[in-house]
Amino acid sequence: MFDNLCNDNKIFKNLIGGDWVIADDSELIEIKSPIDGSLVGKVGAMNTGEVDKAIRVAKEVQKDWKLVPISEKAKVLHKVADILEEKVKELASIMMHEVAKDKKSAESEVIRTADFIRFTADTAKNIAGESLPAESFPGYKRDKISVVTREPLGVVLAISPFNYPLNLAASKIAPALMAGNTVVLKPATQGSITALHLVKIFQEAGLPNGVLNSITGKGSEIGDYVVTHPEINFINFTGSTEVGKRISSITTMVPLLMELGGKDAAIVLEDADLELAAKNIIAGAFSYSGQRCTAVKRILAVDTIADKLVDILKRDIKKLKVGSPLEGDADIVPLIDEKAVEFVENLIKDSREKGATLVVGGNREGNIIYPTLFDNVTREMRLAWEEPFGPVLPIIRVKDKDEAIEIANESEYGLQSAIFTNNINEAFYVSDRLEVGTVQVNNKTERGPDHFPFLGVKASGLGTQGIRYSIEAMSRPKAVVININN
Repeated sequence: MFDNLCNDNKIFKNLIGGDWVIADDSELIEIKSPIDGSLVGKVGAMNTGEVDKAIRVAKEVQKDWKLVPISEKAKVLHKVADILEEKVKELASIMMHEVAKDKKSAESEVIRTADFIRFTADTAKNIAGESLPAESFPGYKRDKISVVTREPLGVVLAISPFNYPLNLAASKIAPALMAGNTVVLKPATQGSITALHLVKIFQEAGLPNGVLNSITGKGSEIGDYVVTHPEINFINFTGSTEVGKRISSITTMVPLLMELGGKDAAIVLEDADLELAAKNIIAGAFSYSGQRCTAVKRILAVDTIADKLVDILKRDIKKLKVGSPLEGDADIVPLIDEKAVEFVENLIKDSREKGATLVVGGNREGNIIYPTLFDNVTREMRLAWEEPFGPVLPIIRVKDKDEAIEIANESEYGLQSAIFTNNINEAFYVSDRLEVGTVQVNNKTERGPDHFPFLGVKASGLGTQGIRYSIEAMSRPKAVVININN
């Protein structure tokens, strides 16, 4: 089913207006596996003219797509989900090679994406308008009725990241399509091969030509151009805070939905179940080697239980499997590239030089950073504040819950936090004071279920995602006022 997506030279094409294309003179970008540096494939570094064509096609087709009944749109999405489930192992294998995701996580991502798409289709069927009588407002009689419906915004630019190349592309595409928009997908270069396979599945499922188009290329060459394109009506971006700030600073009168960085804290109080806390913290911090915006990125532990918590964490971190995702069920896999590895190494070096206690880990093998735990991390250390996007976890000891709240809120980020306690009053005391989008009680920080609201504050994002919330974000109310002549 993936015929025409690439040629014999592993050159992957882009979908524009229903055709898989790559310009004869297109510069090619090699995508190499983080595992061993082997060539996964090549994608085109598209130029601004090709970007113009993709957006133009999407704009032309959108006026017809918005008129397609929601039930017909939903049939296409259900078919996409069916194909995804048929191709779990194939798609997981592509992710394993391209972004070094472990097998269990890769297969889970495919299944979760299928579930997300089905739920999106069904949710859209139940998003209804409303009618508002004028008489409910003071000074008006029963002489007007406002019929409120939802309208698509137009062309949605979806920019997806490397770490969830399937799910975080689909989580932008599916709600946009169900709202009646057309989509131009710009995946991260590393991860674009997986994303292009998803685009092919939408085509195979019967999505009309031009409703979904893809562009690949260097952000330095087409990034600013595409986000400031006058015919883009909405931008849905997942990526770094640095790039998110850049996009928000150069766009004008275009609504944005952004999922950016995080420095999610796990706050462990005196009465916490420490075995439960440690289990969740390890899963939250080290899954996919910590390359997740919702990863647990620091522990704020009350002094009285910190020693015991460290002992449990040390015991269980040593049990994590380290290696290639192609060689069994590794928990810790290679980081995405050399630059990411060097950044994490520098954080480790800074922590050591400033006196943090290395409990376990700290070593490197190729692109693999072994799972690392530091104790006695202080506010002067970079690891207390910077997002490593790697398997390195600091413990900051605090005297009480109020100091934990203070340190948690000092961060520039505000995505999620977790609190571990057996006292519901303490849980609400802390959660009410944390400046984040979501607080998890007795669980790791994580996204999902996907119909829950998902958002960040401060430097962690703009707007609210979650299936219904995303559909509403990519549509707008339209009011038709019926005037009744008495």
